[in-house]
Amino acid sequence: MSYSITWDLESIFPGGTQSKALQEKITEMKTLVKTYESHVQAWEPQQDAPHFETLEELLKESATLSQAFGQTISFVNAIQSADVNNKDANTLLGTLYSLHTLFSNAHVTFTKKLTELSDDAWHDLSDTSFAQEHGVLFNLNEIRRDGKELLSEREENIINHLALDGFNAWSSHYDTIVASIQIEYDGETLSAGQAFNKMMGDANPQVRADLFEIWEKTWEEKAPLFADTLNHLQGFRLTNYELHGKSDYLETPLTYNRMKKETLEMMWQTITDNKKAFTDFLTRKAQLFGKEKMEWQDVDAPIILGDLKEKRFTFDEAAEFIIANFNKFSPKMATFAQHAFENAWIEAEDRPGKRPGGYCTGIPESKESRIFMTYGESINEVATLAHELGHAYHSHVMWDLPVMSQGYAMNVAETASTFAELIVADATLKEASSKEEKISLLDTKLQNATAMFLNIHARFIFENKFYQTRQDHVLSVDEITEIMLEAQEEAYQGTLASYHPHFWASKLHFFIDDVPFYNFPYTFGYLFSMGIYAYAQQSGDNFEDKYIALLRDTASMTTEELAQKHLNVDLTQPDFWQAGIDMVKKDIEEFMTLTEDLV
Repeated sequence: MSYSITWDLESIFPGGTQSKALQEKITEMKTLVKTYESHVQAWEPQQDAPHFETLEELLKESATLSQAFGQTISFVNAIQSADVNNKDANTLLGTLYSLHTLFSNAHVTFTKKLTELSDDAWHDLSDTSFAQEHGVLFNLNEIRRDGKELLSEREENIINHLALDGFNAWSSHYDTIVASIQIEYDGETLSAGQAFNKMMGDANPQVRADLFEIWEKTWEEKAPLFADTLNHLQGFRLTNYELHGKSDYLETPLTYNRMKKETLEMMWQTITDNKKAFTDFLTRKAQLFGKEKMEWQDVDAPIILGDLKEKRFTFDEAAEFIIANFNKFSPKMATFAQHAFENAWIEAEDRPGKRPGGYCTGIPESKESRIFMTYGESINEVATLAHELGHAYHSHVMWDLPVMSQGYAMNVAETASTFAELIVADATLKEASSKEEKISLLDTKLQNATAMFLNIHARFIFENKFYQTRQDHVLSVDEITEIMLEAQEEAYQGTLASYHPHFWASKLHFFIDDVPFYNFPYTFGYLFSMGIYAYAQQSGDNFEDKYIALLRDTASMTTEELAQKHLNVDLTQPDFWQAGIDMVKKDIEEFMTLTEDLV
């Protein structure tokens, strides 16, 4: 079957940035925000007890607006991602973010009023039918907890308004700078996304080396702009923390991820204790490339031995491969993936003018998702496609829940995606027809593990040190670059021959305004999904419904409670993390055995 390699946005709002339907939607949202604001101001929580009928209506109004903002912002972001030179998209996003600030201000008032409820009134609220819906009481308790940290309404409103041209603006400024980046190579003008795919995936080592040199110089040239952006973005965030009495910059990301600090520390400690196997793997891979140590640009390069031809998948072949292998674990997941392909939810075309990277975004009013990536036909891109479909499936199984109970955090968001990726990785391994092909596919699978345990760890170490230093002073380009190099050397335990000094400038994740520390959740999700994958292989026919039940709980309990309920494990202890790492180490052992006579 033939599938579209570009996505359908017309079914959301026909006409792109000039859409009449979009303008009408924004006009409607302005009215709804004003109505919500007036209703919140008029609400008297104590008088609303014990049935809280007004509160129930306010929650419905808030849910309607949340979905409307999700629908419109996702749509405009999608246009901007597919065409970084679309100036109208920036203007529209500015309008939507300004309107969202008014909604946020009204929500501050709502939160403060909810926080002021007496314990007796809260007990009455807990017994209402709407609070007993899936996850709602848990989410209301979170709002009440967070409300106790708020400043006055006036102060919170000032911060929200200043964020538009401060915090949010610096994040958008990063996108503007990246849009200007073009890389000239071999007579072609490549976007950042195209250049990155070629640099990390080309089978020719000279192409990788040449492109990496150009890549580093390109980001270095604009490093002062990126340093300004990062300093002011995180400076705003740290000031906001300070105003709210938070001295630990990890408190907010941990709270957002519904995760204990002990869990995070145990995860990294267990990984650190097991790093030798992964650094040994990289050294062996370097030897297969005829080098003593691994170069940065070769970490994700394919291993092509003998007469082996790197397996390529057209987009249609990738779709069929994913659907067929999803079906072995979950027919519902396979049916969903086929629906996404047939209805053109995926923007995958390899062309200039697109932003780098990939993502999945929800279209909540339509109960759909859209997936963005640049597809290059390698097995890595097949894995990325499966990864993003996993995200979309996660949202899909939750669309019928109360809106406030659909907001799963990033760490568990990476669970379904990484699980989907593991399915594809193992499926390709099982199809290997020769020793050379098995080595190549094992390497591809292990690239993900080394990214999670080494690359992501370097990002975490970097961000940790950056925040510590930024509390004291504004960092220079040289300081930031030095911190990045030290973080990479620590995370990779000095086993690489070269590093990526300006990685901090090229990585979007450091410049995202809405989610702080956009790094450790990836590693958590990877290891958490390993536990689920092992469980799936043991559960047989009973797995699908249990998996869906776990996903539906991801916004309704803490991370530790979720693991205890559905996997019967304690995340603050090393056992669970070690079990996941041991699964990966088995792949490394097989790789080392297969390649022993080749070096």
